[in-house]
Amino acid sequence: MKSIGMNRVVIGVSGGIDSALSSAMYVSALGADNVLLVNMPSKFNSNTTKNLAKSLSDNLGCAYMVMPIQESVDYTIKQLETSPMIKDGKESFLKVSSFVTENIQARDRSSRILAAIAASFGGVFTCNANKTETIVGYSTLYGDNAGFFACLGDLWKYQIYGLAKYVNDKVYKREVIPEGTINIVPSAELSTAQAVDEGKGDPIKYDYHDYLFKTMFESWKRIIPEDVLEWYIDGSLEEKIECKKGLLKKYFKTDIEFIEDLEKWWKQYTGMAVSKRIQAPPILSISKRAFGNGSKEAQNGVYYTARYLQLKNEILNK
Repeated sequence: MKSIGMNRVVIGVSGGIDSALSSAMYVSALGADNVLLVNMPSKFNSNTTKNLAKSLSDNLGCAYMVMPIQESVDYTIKQLETSPMIKDGKESFLKVSSFVTENIQARDRSSRILAAIAASFGGVFTCNANKTETIVGYSTLYGDNAGFFACLGDLWKYQIYGLAKYVNDKVYKREVIPEGTINIVPSAELSTAQAVDEGKGDPIKYDYHDYLFKTMFESWKRIIPEDVLEWYIDGSLEEKIECKKGLLKKYFKTDIEFIEDLEKWWKQYTGMAVSKRIQAPPILSISKRAFGNGSKEAQNGVYYTARYLQLKNEILNK
């Protein structure tokens, strides 16, 4: 903060663990008077998470704002669907999908609200992304992928939870990050499919994927799908990635479910997520291999080795 001449930050708080931990860290560094917390609910945000966001601000002693986004999101969608595209004298219209609607919400929060508030507050706004989201691009360009700095960008999700508990117990020595925030299912709350009060959340299975992604990225020998599939076949995958025993049976009922999951995230990691990482804010690097200067990347596309394709064929045709 000193290096860029800034001492005030604005943080979008959702009631979730990432924004809560960011808030606690910045308050510890800058003081509560220099941190402004902003909750930006849509119709998909529950009273549960809205109340948790308010409790966080009360616990930290920060100024707090609530700026609902539903009206502006609806207006953006209306504009998109009613503004004609004209070619050769003929009109056609765009249709906004549910997926695009999710991205509109994320961009409205960051590019419109947080950027304007930060400028008015005389500060900058943060990026609250963690390493698990970053590796597979589970974020929106110019939305939650924006910000001046990502202090959690080199922490896997399980490390976020561990640090949150440490901050409560050792730094503040009281509950500043609400217990409800630590216990609630992680969710972007961008659609009814992510309703936290119904136990619905992110598509990432953090207790498994954290360790799979970490092994792929942080190992000195880069691990690729071929290695993962070989470990899956010989029954050593959980041991190799050091995740909890029994998760493979819990999450994947068939071989094809496992392969589909592996390929889904590999395509994200080596595909669109590369573009997002290249454009992402700088992060606080603490691991042996972090994104940014610690990991030069190029957009070369998704690739599977011949050995992987052979193993996949053997599994699916046995």
